[in-house]
Formats: sequence, C-alpha cells, structure tokens
Amino acid sequence: MNETNSPEPEAPTEDAGAKTDPRLLEMLVCPVTRAPLTYDRAKQELVSSKAKLAFPIRDGLPIMLESEARALDED
Repeated sequence: MNETNSPEPEAPTEDAGAKTDPRLLEMLVCPVTRAPLTYDRAKQELVSSKAKLAFPIRDGLPIMLESEARALDED
C-alpha cells in the first residue's frame, strides 16, 4: 500500500466533546471522591466540586486520571 494515497487524519474539532455520549457522562463519578461530576461544555471538562478538580475531555474521551486533572482555583 502506498502511504501517499492514504487519507489525512481528521483534525480534532473545537467541540470534540460533542462526540461524547451524554449517557456516559452521567454514569461517570470522580475517581478521587466517587462524587458526581458536572459537565462544563465550554471548557470540555468534567468537574468534581468535592475534590476541586476538573478532568479534561480530549477527542471526545474523558480523561479520568487525577494526574491529568486541573486543580480548581478557590474563588
């Protein structure tokens, strides 16, 4: 197979989270506290207010690793 004839991979869209099944998001819980998460569509994150962490959604996939989470600032 000639590699020059292979199609270009699709670039991620800005709204990659739109590909995420909403039923999946409803079933997920915080891996740290086991508390429910809130979906922030604008930031493409799942937010755990109890753990004060935001877990990213990349290419439609929630990244549920504490090491990948963003700490929430206290306002």
